[in-house]
Amino acid sequence: MILDEQAVHDLLRMEDLIPAMAKALADLSSGKVVQPMRVMVPIAEHQGFLGLMPAYGGALGAKLVTFYPSNQGIPTHHAMIVLFRPETGEPLVTMDGRLITEMRTAAVSAVATRLLARPEASVLGMLGSGVQARSHLEALRLVRPFREVRVWSPRNAAAFATQFGIRAAASAEEAVRGADVVVVATTSQTPVLSGAWLSPGTHINAVGAPRPTWRELDDDVVRKARLYVESREAATRESGDVIAAGQIFAEIGEVVAGGKPGRQSADEITLFKSVGVAVEDVVSADLVYRKAVQAGVR
Repeated sequence: MILDEQAVHDLLRMEDLIPAMAKALADLSSGKVVQPMRVMVPIAEHQGFLGLMPAYGGALGAKLVTFYPSNQGIPTHHAMIVLFRPETGEPLVTMDGRLITEMRTAAVSAVATRLLARPEASVLGMLGSGVQARSHLEALRLVRPFREVRVWSPRNAAAFATQFGIRAAASAEEAVRGADVVVVATTSQTPVLSGAWLSPGTHINAVGAPRPTWRELDDDVVRKARLYVESREAATRESGDVIAAGQIFAEIGEVVAGGKPGRQSADEITLFKSVGVAVEDVVSADLVYRKAVQAGVR
């Protein structure tokens, strides 16, 4: 079976993906998933990367993903995912992974937001106006009823705000100040979020800067916040923000499973730093494959 991006789009729903990601993260933290570290191949002359991400967690598969942060007019990420039958190793399906990467990243942030944001959170501030901002807007609205949403980015915030009926902020600071939940989804390699802008009780989802020498959060943010990640191993090797923080409180899967607490007070600042891990892609692809089989796709 071969599924292109449109087929994936037709089969995958955020409402189904969020609980699937919660289970995948709990399985990862409880040791039920076999997941080697991501292999990253630098394409230096074109400022890009090729990643290989295999995992086995009930479903068996791997994602090949390219990351070209300087792309303009086309996505920064492209990907293919292949699933195999765990019992025999036979290939089952090859599918486009770009949309899965986009959606599962936001679904995982929604899992974290449901556990870490204050129940009454009603103002969302987003830094970035690309596909991750779009996907996060959809996913986070499923876990918190935002009455106000603001977006800032260097180039496209006004068009994004018009498209989605939200407010374009004149600066990153304006988007963040007073927000209950903040999303940082940019391709910046240097900090775009300042801890000085954060109110007590803010929850942050940070999904950019996926290299050990890159940052999207300043030192004040990582000093003030209680830090949660998908995988300690992956985050401490791949995220410059996590390396700067120096201490991880918990994996979000530990919170899902009840082994570690989520938010413990109304005033604490919580931070979920996501680098993206292979089990998220494989479980998402398995969800798509099962729906395709049910729908009679060949």
